[in-house]
Amino acid sequence: MKILETTRLLLREFTPQDADTLALVLSDPQTMRYYPAPYDRAGVEQWIERNRQRYQDDGVGLWAMELTKTQEKAQQMIGDCGIILQQVEGERLYEIGYHLRRDFWGQGLATEAAIACRDWAFAHLKTERLISLIRPENLPSRRVAERNGMTVWKEVSWRGLPHYVYSIEKTQSSVP
Repeated sequence: MKILETTRLLLREFTPQDADTLALVLSDPQTMRYYPAPYDRAGVEQWIERNRQRYQDDGVGLWAMELTKTQEKAQQMIGDCGIILQQVEGERLYEIGYHLRRDFWGQGLATEAAIACRDWAFAHLKTERLISLIRPENLPSRRVAERNGMTVWKEVSWRGLPHYVYSIEKTQSSVP
């Protein structure tokens, strides 16, 4: 199911058939270097199932990110981006998360998807604040959050690792 579309991207719900393509992102050691470890095939399948459950439970989740303008006619999945509910210091907050296949880095695609998710969230969810949890050393993800209008709100220990909580409030966004 299509969620939203940008100039170059389509975000849609994951299906179990996405596991091979998503593994190109989540199993890559370089892409996942700020995670405890890259995911094996079973981990990728669980990732998809967790998000499919989130769609039902929360109405949001990470969505498959497809490049719509490719040399081939078919759309190409290049990562994920979406919104998930996270528990941070006892508070449930909507987080914008993103993972992009390494060969597509540096083209502004993660930023394009994150901005679209921000605008969608403020238009469709009852929330005044969106966050992104990012390891301090993850400079590329921090830059995406900053281009999305977010600033560091606080630093927390999350899942046993230090994270910056980047944040944007609805009043800071260009969305009415």
